[in-house]
Amino acid sequence: MSGTTALLPFQPTEMSPAQLAAVSYLARYSGHTHRLYASQLRRWFAWCENHGLDPLQGIQRAHIELYIRQLGDSGLMDSSVVTMMHAVRGFFRFAHIDGLIVADPAVYARLPKVHRDESRTQGLDRLELIRFLQVAQTLTVHHGALAYLLGINALRASEAAAVRIEDYAETLRGHRVLHLVGKGNKPATMPITVPVLRVLEACRSQRSTGSLILRPVSGNPIDRRDAYRMVARIAKVAGIPRHISPHSLRHAAITNALDAGVPLRDAQILARHADPRTTEHYDRARGNLDRHGVHFLTAYVAGV
Repeated sequence: MSGTTALLPFQPTEMSPAQLAAVSYLARYSGHTHRLYASQLRRWFAWCENHGLDPLQGIQRAHIELYIRQLGDSGLMDSSVVTMMHAVRGFFRFAHIDGLIVADPAVYARLPKVHRDESRTQGLDRLELIRFLQVAQTLTVHHGALAYLLGINALRASEAAAVRIEDYAETLRGHRVLHLVGKGNKPATMPITVPVLRVLEACRSQRSTGSLILRPVSGNPIDRRDAYRMVARIAKVAGIPRHISPHSLRHAAITNALDAGVPLRDAQILARHADPRTTEHYDRARGNLDRHGVHFLTAYVAGV
């Protein structure tokens, strides 16, 4: 197995300094993030191997710039190029912190400029969300539970798939609550409203422990890929013509909460965004069309 095209598995004594630095960096992460960053580093290692470079030692900013250019030339969108560089930049940053290299060659490498003032995810308006939730319950109790966790509690696909029956058994200050571990292994507690609890209890049936949402046919716990497939099926039956993903439901939960008058700070808590600017992206995307100045200008010109 080539040491530069596959980072794992290796015994520590077989690792080059670059491989050891990569494995040490990846050890900070788990799950989907670990897999994503590992694939990004494998691509960087393979590029270096093709160009006769050590992936760590002797790398200059010019090499990083050339790699970024190659990513763009391969057909990736600017936003994808920036994403592909997350692990590479982190790899060099921590190698520098650990004293493996004297300077970080990636710190000043120029990335494509990506404007993120708006969320481009196609969410659901109020009527579409209502129809989605209603249709989900007509398919199976598992589709119903998934739809409500995504569309009301704004869970991510992996978070909804990981919900266990024991996670929402507690009552705090008169509220039935759901305990979960979110993005970045951050624990969170959120209330479960009566309609959501009713759907979850229907999904739970007579079970008292274990994964809440199961695959309707096999009875095995779902994963995030199952969540995508189940959401797509609900959207198809509901007659929603555009592509709908689990994030579309999370997006819908946030934007519809804002439409319902939930203050931005409370919407941030619902979304569990660490930075309020992230929630503001949803608010701008929601308001740019509904509150756009062309409506007022058209009415003014028309004399309405």
